[in-house]
Amino acid sequence: MHSNALNFSAGPGALPSTVLAQTREAIIAVPETGVSVLGMSHRSEWFVSIVEEAERNIRALLGLSDRYSVSFLQGGSSLLFATIPMNFATPAFAPPAYVNSGYWSSRASAEASRVGPSTVVWDGQSVGFRELPTLEHLDVDRRAAYLHYVSNETIEGLQFRLPTQDPAVPLIADMSSDFLSRPLATERFAMIYAHAQKNLGPAGVTVSVIDRELLGRIPGNLPRILDFRTQIEHHSNYNTPPVFAIYVLTLITRWLLNDIGGLAAMQKVNETKSSRLYRQLDEMQDVVKIHAARAWRSQMNVAFTFGDARLDRAFTEAAAEHGIIGLDGHRSVGGLRASLYNAVTPEAVELLCATLSEFALQRA
Repeated sequence: MHSNALNFSAGPGALPSTVLAQTREAIIAVPETGVSVLGMSHRSEWFVSIVEEAERNIRALLGLSDRYSVSFLQGGSSLLFATIPMNFATPAFAPPAYVNSGYWSSRASAEASRVGPSTVVWDGQSVGFRELPTLEHLDVDRRAAYLHYVSNETIEGLQFRLPTQDPAVPLIADMSSDFLSRPLATERFAMIYAHAQKNLGPAGVTVSVIDRELLGRIPGNLPRILDFRTQIEHHSNYNTPPVFAIYVLTLITRWLLNDIGGLAAMQKVNETKSSRLYRQLDEMQDVVKIHAARAWRSQMNVAFTFGDARLDRAFTEAAAEHGIIGLDGHRSVGGLRASLYNAVTPEAVELLCATLSEFALQRA
């Protein structure tokens, strides 16, 4: 099995084999232009058509109506942690509400507090970031500008259930690590955003989906580059965009639509992969500890440990002998982490499970 297929890294993640082959070809020459994608002008008709297709494909995958804008930004979630409150947390509303469910959501709320007043309505630090709240049961001021949460915590291996009813305040979700992994009731969200290097391809592009009604809040004195309306009005081409990253993202959306058959089909594959790996780890519960409480286990990121840094390191070395890479946990928590993004195949997960079983038997 090719090493790319055995990449369990939290980011950059694996690419689908067909997309990897198309990307390799396009680096030399995009078939329809004869020019390398790395040298294509962002003002060319070809690139304009790529941006249009990327938006069209995302709308098709998510079932988005014209009520929502779709744009391709730069700066990743880290920039949006600041620009979201700049754009939407105006004095006409109570301070925005934040859920601190792990490392990245805590980064988001901390950044918002630097922009202006905000409130944390739930903090999982007291439970070691092993559990999540139910969004509908949070005590949120109905005058709040919005409620922000991270749908999937990559470091802790936690994933929220999707909201089942319309929220009392505008709901904004950072979906960077589970975007396009399952169907969404998009009408329940005021904004969804996700940066690439997980399910969307190489880093450099961030997808932003915004309810147009929210745009009326934006103050008129923001620098244009920080005003969400700027990229929307310029069709994601106000300043030089990441042409390569957007092109690969477009290839991935084609793969999801044409090869996989949409998000419902993708979800079934992801459920199969995560169920298989969790079943293997549960069978090893005498020697392995899964970080997340069972009810909140992520389908995308499985965080676990053998309980000893030396054993964790020994397992990564044993996995590497089988070509498996990317299992190191985040530097903030250590341990191990297997990321099961869309492009990771069930066959790769089977090999990982076999390697786990073999490793445990050798140390029994």
